Amino acid sequence: MSESDHDISKTLSLRRIVIPIILGVAAAGFLLVRSLNETRYVEAEHGSFAWVDDNENGLIDFDDSAEFIESEDGSFNEMSFADMLKTQDWGAHTFLGLCLALLMIVVRDWGYMYRIRVLTDNKLSWKQSFRTIMLWEFASALTPSVVGGSAVAIFILNREGINLGKSTTTVFVTALMDELFYVVTVPVILLAVGVDQLFPESWSGSTFIFSSIKPLFFLGYFFMVALTLIIILSIFYFPHKFKRIIQRIFTLRILKRWLRRATRMGDEVIIASKELKNKRISFWAKAFGSTYISWTARFLTLNFIILAFTADFDHVVVYGKQLVMWVIMLISPTPGSSGVAELALDSFFSEFFDTGMTLFLVAIIWRVVTYFIYLFVGALIFPKWLRTTQSLVSR
Repeated sequence: MSESDHDISKTLSLRRIVIPIILGVAAAGFLLVRSLNETRYVEAEHGSFAWVDDNENGLIDFDDSAEFIESEDGSFNEMSFADMLKTQDWGAHTFLGLCLALLMIVVRDWGYMYRIRVLTDNKLSWKQSFRTIMLWEFASALTPSVVGGSAVAIFILNREGINLGKSTTTVFVTALMDELFYVVTVPVILLAVGVDQLFPESWSGSTFIFSSIKPLFFLGYFFMVALTLIIILSIFYFPHKFKRIIQRIFTLRILKRWLRRATRMGDEVIIASKELKNKRISFWAKAFGSTYISWTARFLTLNFIILAFTADFDHVVVYGKQLVMWVIMLISPTPGSSGVAELALDSFFSEFFDTGMTLFLVAIIWRVVTYFIYLFVGALIFPKWLRTTQSLVSR
């Protein structure tokens, strides 16, 4: 095994799989414990509690025990989460919602597979495309979201027989398409539902220097706009100038240790520029179309999981909230946003559920089908794939 292979194997090791799983389970467990220690008052024809407007706001706060007093003629009952779980409808509506969520997973991965075939000029078979996407997702799940799995992606494509130039170009275009999806979609959603509905009313703790999600979101969005413009200008107009600027920046003493990597990135931009300048409009239409399908299916997965447990919500608002939440997950220092994703879900979507138990179920299902499944599939595929593929590094 080469030094490069050894480094990738270390990155995708069992130890790195266990850490994000523990973090995710711990966060989900926190939500469960908190939920189990809470009770809620529900309306009943013959109840044991009566409502008193303790805070004098004219609204019934079902989670506030101060709002209810014991009364033989009451119209509310106090219920534990065990009681509520028994009343959960596990019928056809729940089954349909979960099936639609699984369908979105299939559509998402199909879109990524189709895109990778387009970007490699169909040099990858559908089987190779499946392995590539699963391993790419696997790598993304094992690295902090702020790092991502793109560095490993070039290695994966190269071992599948795609030369270095084409592998580098493919990774650059996927990054560009993903950024474009976000840059284009956010304004549409903001115009459709407005800003106020997309942000949680409260956010426990702070995120870096921010005590509110809103400034962090807009800072992240404009950063993505700037990054997209830089990628477009660098690849299509000024690849050599980009390399010189990057090298000059990384000659600073504080950054000099990364000068070699920066130079390599500049070389990769030049390679990508040569590959992409003469591509037809149909190439870009297929690449962006498949990207939009994949990301839409990715977000709709949560929509349909929520639909399985409640029908009273606006799908566009849920979709938009995920766009906001995505910024939080992107800057997560944990592998695959483990822990952060589960807690963010609680802050953004608790208003859609009557019980914390239901939210807990949604969080578990969502992370299983969008995160843990790629850890397990990738762990199964990777050892055999590494043995049976041959690195075809082209200089």
